Amino acid sequence: MSQFFQIHPETPQLRLVRQAAEILRSGGVIAYPTDSAYALGCLIGEKKAVERIRQIRRLDEKHNFTLVCRDLSELATYAQVDNVQYRLLKNHTPGPYTFILKGTREVPRRLMHPKRKTIGLRVPECSIVSALLNELNAPLMSSTLQLPGDNEPMLDPYDIRQTLESQLDLVIDGGYRGMEPTTVISLLEDTPEVLREGKGSPEPFLN
Repeated sequence: MSQFFQIHPETPQLRLVRQAAEILRSGGVIAYPTDSAYALGCLIGEKKAVERIRQIRRLDEKHNFTLVCRDLSELATYAQVDNVQYRLLKNHTPGPYTFILKGTREVPRRLMHPKRKTIGLRVPECSIVSALLNELNAPLMSSTLQLPGDNEPMLDPYDIRQTLESQLDLVIDGGYRGMEPTTVISLLEDTPEVLREGKGSPEPFLN
């Protein structure tokens, strides 16, 4: 049965953030709020936890997982970023965007697309996530909390707890979140490509 923490969305309680970090360090899988929808998360080195997320969402090996990072410097550790890409990232982070980039050797191969060796990366604008990442001193492996057969992500933490409490170690209640996932932008080519329209405006990437 999962634990359930109510964490303030603007001034997160450090005691609860530290407990959440310990659950993750112990190989746990959590549901947590972001600046778009709720997401599932674990630490990138926890292979069993990653597989649990695959099972919850019924994801195949071609799914691009997302690494949620604190800032641009951490993001650059896990992705190959040139000067043009860096400027784009700097202008649109933090925010509700996921960027598809070539992964570096710091990313476990099982988290990348098996053929293209790509990874999704993002820096959310969310106080709870920022506090958790600062406590962990590491990124989160993440996937939007959208269940198989559903057209939209889950938005109510109490529904998440009721539906998934036997499959999660922790649900963080950060209040209701929207049903829009992130906007996904591929930066693999010279011209950015909008792969999915979500909460973030695609306009800056359409020119």
